[in-house]
Order: sequence, then C-alpha cells, then structure tokens
Amino acid sequence: MTDRMQLEGSMVAIVTPFTGGEVDFDTLGRLIDLQIDGGTQAIVPCGTTGESPTLSHSEHDKVIEFTVDRVNGRVPVIAGTGSNSTAEAVQLTRHAKAAGADACLSVNPYYNKPPQRGMIEHTRRMAEADLPIVLYNIPGRTGIEMAAETIAKMVEEIDLVVAVKEATGKLDMASAIASMCEITILSGDDSLTLPLCSVGGSGVISVVANILPAEVRRLCDLIQAENLHDACSQHLRLFPLFKGMLSMETNPIPIKAAMSMAGLCSDEVRLPLAPLAEQHRDPLAELLREFDIDA
Repeated sequence: MTDRMQLEGSMVAIVTPFTGGEVDFDTLGRLIDLQIDGGTQAIVPCGTTGESPTLSHSEHDKVIEFTVDRVNGRVPVIAGTGSNSTAEAVQLTRHAKAAGADACLSVNPYYNKPPQRGMIEHTRRMAEADLPIVLYNIPGRTGIEMAAETIAKMVEEIDLVVAVKEATGKLDMASAIASMCEITILSGDDSLTLPLCSVGGSGVISVVANILPAEVRRLCDLIQAENLHDACSQHLRLFPLFKGMLSMETNPIPIKAAMSMAGLCSDEVRLPLAPLAEQHRDPLAELLREFDIDA
C-alpha cells in the first residue's frame, strides 16, 4: 500500500481483549468481524487502545498475525510497531511486514525525549523494514512532540512515510502539516475528527468505533461527501460520548468498560491500568443508553 490516499475514513484502534490475564483471541476475532461488518475501513491492532505497552513481544506478534489472518484482506491492517528503542521498533516492524500487515503505526519514541533529528533517524531505520509508516504524534503519552517541520522533512526524505495520526489536540498542528507537505492526516482524537478534516484531514483512527463502528463510519462518510450540515449534526450527536466517556479515565479503561456493558468483551485491563472506577459506571451507562446500548 503505497498510495497515501488509500488510508482514509473510519479506522479503529482496536482493543486487545483479555480473559484471566491472557489474550482472548476468540473474542478478538469476533470484534474484528464486528468492525468490518460495521463499515470500519482499517483495523489498527497493538496501539495505545490495544494496550501495547503491557503485551509481551510474543503476544504482540501473535495479535498482529491473528489480526492479519482474520481480516484476510477485507480492509487494511495498520500494525502498531512503535517503541522507544529503535532496534526494537525495527524488529517489530519487520515482523509486521512478514505477517502481512499493510502499514505500521509508529508512536513518538517515548520517555527518551529524543531531539527532532533523532526522531527522523528513528523513522529512517524503521523504513528499512519496507512497510508504509503512519507516524503517531501523541505528546500527551510520550512526553515529546514531533514538529510539523520534522514531519515535512520525513515526507520529503523517507518515501514510506505515508500518513500521520495527529493526536496533539491542536488544530494548528494539522493545518501546519497540511500547509508544509502532502501527507494523509488522520485524527487521533474522536472529538476532533470533523474539525481536523476541515483543515486537511482524511479520517480518524477511532477509539469509540470499538463500540459504535457504524456511527463513526457515518460521520466519516458525511465528511468525505462534504455534507457539512449532516456531518456537524452527527459530530454533535456523538460528542457527549467522545468527551464524556473518553475523559472519565485513561484510555482504554472507559472503552473496555463500555464494551463490557454492551456484552462485547471483558473490561479486563492490565496493571498498572485498573477497571473503571465505580463512580463512573452509572454516568457511562447513561451515555450508552442514548445510543440504544442497554448497559
């Protein structure tokens, strides 16, 4: 997949379901099918929502292999392969390539706080795995922000950099990127999908799509059809869930709780995350009832 414009629309940062401390592959398979049946246009395993920091290397590899096999070419698979160790990121990306993933998601190298030139070289090394790269700019998780100028330089110098998941929360950043280079820009925040697409974005890698794939797909379809009135109505309909659920506690705690309430998977997360606090459960159930999810 070398055409940047193929990565667009509604994509899901899919959860990794657990049962008794182990990855629940049976449930993961059902969730993947649910996403594709609901219109989701790409599956993104082993990202933040997939709890990649607490997956073992073996689990990480198996989740990507399983996802590619289950998807079976129906939609693209963008495998999370980022790391704060460049050597590890290269290894994970080579595995994703061998497993048949269509692209990889590369989070800013966290904790190390590399300079901008370090992030460029990190990405250049990842490109040696010969897999299209979706940059993942999320300073709130990583402690470091990739500058728009850095992204533009990567696009110019590294052919395999095809997209960026923009999760700085700043529309000016998306505008700056779009003004400096030609790259697919994807929202990393559900609540900013519509505004980000108004300044050059092409879709979203969504958390909420885990539970409402058809609703997020409808939002993206309306945006792509340039139907601003109905897109705005859909955005405002979803906004209380975007903000109310996802601000309760750290992602993926609330989305897993919501999926458990809907009977889709367990709310089990791995330490140091913990299940949703009791005081948030009734408000979450109330939000879900607005979408006919009897929680």
